[in-house]
Amino acid sequence: MKKRVAIVMGAFHHEQVERMLVEAKQTLQAAQLEVISEVWVPGSLEKPLALKRLLLRSDVDGAVVLGIIERGETKHGLVMGEVVMQAIIDLQLQTMKPVGVGILGPEILSDQIEPRLLPYAKAAAEALAVMLK
Repeated sequence: MKKRVAIVMGAFHHEQVERMLVEAKQTLQAAQLEVISEVWVPGSLEKPLALKRLLLRSDVDGAVVLGIIERGETKHGLVMGEVVMQAIIDLQLQTMKPVGVGILGPEILSDQIEPRLLPYAKAAAEALAVMLK
């Protein structure tokens, strides 16, 4: 039976994350994983709650999280990135379900985003596939 997975995405950089979604879905499909839910949230701080809701479902075996935390004028993005990543790790350990993380940053610069979009999405989906095998 195919493993079923979900994808959580931040909408703050919607156009770029949409491209990441396409790449992640293609990679998951190639790995024989079925995407049964796609959830958009406003930004990175909302990802852990959406992710937890999905991981608690009995029909979800794992998830991919996609997004961008760009460098700003303050350390807000760095702090946000640290708490979001820790929450994602904690959720994996609490639920014993893997999460592939395709979040660019924190502190990524605008000109660094484009070349990393598809590779990060692909790597997150591949990591999930490996952990589900």
